Amino acid sequence: MSQRIRIGVDTGGTFTDFVVVRDGRIDVFKKPSTPGRPEEAILQGIAEVRSRLAGEGIAEIIHGSTVATNALLERKGARTALIATAGFEDVLEIGRQTRRELYNIFVDRPAPLAPRDLRFGAHERILADGAVLEPLDLGQLRESIEQLKKARVESVGVCLLFSFANDSHERAVREALAPLNIPVSLSSVVLPEYREYERTSTTVVNAYLAPVMSRYLTELETRLRPTPIRVMQSNGGAAPAKVVAAAPVRTIVSGPAGGVVGAFHVARTSGYSRVITFDMGGTSTDVSLCDGGIQFTRESEVDGLPVGVPMIDIHTVGAGGGSIAEIDPGGALKVGPESAGADPGPICYGRGTQLTVTDANVLLGRLLPRFFLGGSMPLSAERIVPAIRQLEWARSWKSIDDLARGVIEVVNVAMERAIRLISVERGHDPRDFSLLSFGGAGGLHAAELARALGIPRVIVPRFPGALSALGLLLADARKDLSRSLLVSAESGEARVRRAIAELRRTGVEELRREGFDSQNISAAAFADVRYVGQSYELTIPLSFPLPRAFTRRFHEAHERRYGHANPGRPIEIVNVRVALTGRAPKPRLARSARTRTRARPVEQRGRITVYDRAQLSHGHVIDGPAIVGEYSSTTWVPAGCDCRVDPWLN
Repeated sequence: MSQRIRIGVDTGGTFTDFVVVRDGRIDVFKKPSTPGRPEEAILQGIAEVRSRLAGEGIAEIIHGSTVATNALLERKGARTALIATAGFEDVLEIGRQTRRELYNIFVDRPAPLAPRDLRFGAHERILADGAVLEPLDLGQLRESIEQLKKARVESVGVCLLFSFANDSHERAVREALAPLNIPVSLSSVVLPEYREYERTSTTVVNAYLAPVMSRYLTELETRLRPTPIRVMQSNGGAAPAKVVAAAPVRTIVSGPAGGVVGAFHVARTSGYSRVITFDMGGTSTDVSLCDGGIQFTRESEVDGLPVGVPMIDIHTVGAGGGSIAEIDPGGALKVGPESAGADPGPICYGRGTQLTVTDANVLLGRLLPRFFLGGSMPLSAERIVPAIRQLEWARSWKSIDDLARGVIEVVNVAMERAIRLISVERGHDPRDFSLLSFGGAGGLHAAELARALGIPRVIVPRFPGALSALGLLLADARKDLSRSLLVSAESGEARVRRAIAELRRTGVEELRREGFDSQNISAAAFADVRYVGQSYELTIPLSFPLPRAFTRRFHEAHERRYGHANPGRPIEIVNVRVALTGRAPKPRLARSARTRTRARPVEQRGRITVYDRAQLSHGHVIDGPAIVGEYSSTTWVPAGCDCRVDPWLN
């Protein structure tokens, strides 16, 4: 059996992308997604691959999943209960007692995933230093468990006070819940950090998603045996399906994370370390800023619910090829966030009836049916105009072309706003970056977005419509472990060293169980640091001894972020973190020799020259206006731009 065949599978709202790496060769193809049962499109695609392999085995499948995200956004998770320290059952609703929209008296907050009648108080109390003030009342706990049985609860989150300092009571609760035979999520495992609200919210989100993700991955594993499956996590690292099934909260941006990993790898290989990744698919657009490296955050909110686990810093807007155009109540043209998705899809797919961004690009002659999925999925361009004439709101436009241009301009503004949010609003000048465009629809909009933002260069990689799936195969395994300490940087070095050593040991053992040897495991340590009395922290790479270079690094970081520092003020280490990486095999991006020939167009459409990307080589230069078509995407080169092919065929 060959051990060189690896498959990346990224499930999108419109298409499911497959990248097959075999003996260094990379092949891509797409299948329409099956939103109701996303595994069906995956199984169809894998069946096609197996039929081509003529008996050769697949070493592994790495999957970028939207199951957890969709279950959370659509509120289709499990019937979830919460067991908290008595008196703290309502922390999910109390939150931080802040109002998101200060002057909006009608603002709605998302309903807690564990409703009030499924939140139970456990009589116990552990102090901040881990000392037990009040032992766990097992008799009272058994009464709560009887109520859980009657309520037919499907999953339980357990979040007790100061369990990050002493998890003995949470472990005792899990043991008592064992006879129920349902998933139990402990906060001391999911997020062993202080800040009660964020820890409780993250634990309950994990409990809410665990049964859904477990069923999905179990079915996939069963139907794909004996091929092992790993799943991309939000932190940009892949993990075995069984590990992910127990920690689904770590997969909320699974697919988009693969895209950022793939995009930054391509950019760095090509010599660009400062890029803004722009991933425009069928239902949404994901953007992320990489300034010398992929950026992470631990302060995310998903549909109003705080999630405290590390994830790649990605901003998403509801703007994609399938985004539907309509008129808002004020009479203005609106595009998205509602999407036609895979079913019924845009008008040109043959079943849709609502005008979408993809239809607008077809009308403007930018998206050509001859290239779309290599012609395997014909576009019904002739359906678009009759369908638009059935839309009452569209009749007020002077011409169909004006309407199509309006749709493109409106969706571009939404995506431009997203890029400004992750760059300008965070102190970065987009003119200092390159825009790395991918996703099935990205190349049709990237140049115009770059022009509006003053970005000097757009990079469109090979296989742009499947780069997220390729990114899955470029990802290493990653473990992010943390622990709250709240110790002085001056006097707490011994505790910090012990905690780092324990976290490192735990992570290495987990990676070894996943098949990584010591030579392929690396670790980096960090600390969340603040001045004593502050309520927010900065994450700084750890170095010893603490009071010297580490302290100076914190002051410098504080100066950069906030414009001031106070070197005479005492410093506190709130959390310590260890990021462990298990290096996985990766497909190599081959460098090409420069050609001496000229690029030859395949068609001339008025002023627009059309090229087939498969016929382009390193050194070819194309002047706009031009269209570069390929299987997975199309690139629009506006007038006044030129397009060059580099050694890696970007």
